[in-house]
Amino acid sequence: MTTAYDSIGHISRLAPRDPAAMPADTHSGDTVGTRVWLDEFAWLETLFNDTANRSPKLRYPDLISACVSLVFNAPMPERRIFAFLHTRLVLRDQDTARRQEDMWRGQYQLLLALQKSEQNRHPHPQFKLDHFTTACVALAMEEEGAKEKLFEQARRNIARRAAPYST
Repeated sequence: MTTAYDSIGHISRLAPRDPAAMPADTHSGDTVGTRVWLDEFAWLETLFNDTANRSPKLRYPDLISACVSLVFNAPMPERRIFAFLHTRLVLRDQDTARRQEDMWRGQYQLLLALQKSEQNRHPHPQFKLDHFTTACVALAMEEEGAKEKLFEQARRNIARRAAPYST
């Protein structure tokens, strides 16, 4: 693991990108680096430290990916995400610090499709991965019963990722 610090001194753990440096029990390329704006990361940090986050303790890639999954499991995810970006995130200070974390590749693929979509091309503003990730965390935060839904979705994602290896 590599340790880095963001602009306000939070420690950020970065997974090694060199496959030879990865522990034997992980699958190279399963996670992708992303950034989350600090307001939304503060909520993730609260969930990470919540007493309900136990057995197994869900880590940030699980929490972030669960946010993405929750948003994409709801009706019209693209519309909701771009509406958030165009009406709320765009009005924030764009120099806001971000926290470097990882997310699981399956959820990254969903956000990558948005990044490559027509709605993210000229003449529309161009949003980046951290914008999409932050939008999903913010939208998941707004769900009624967000904490319970997020923990449940994270566990479902874990089971789904493990399914190909369980045979």
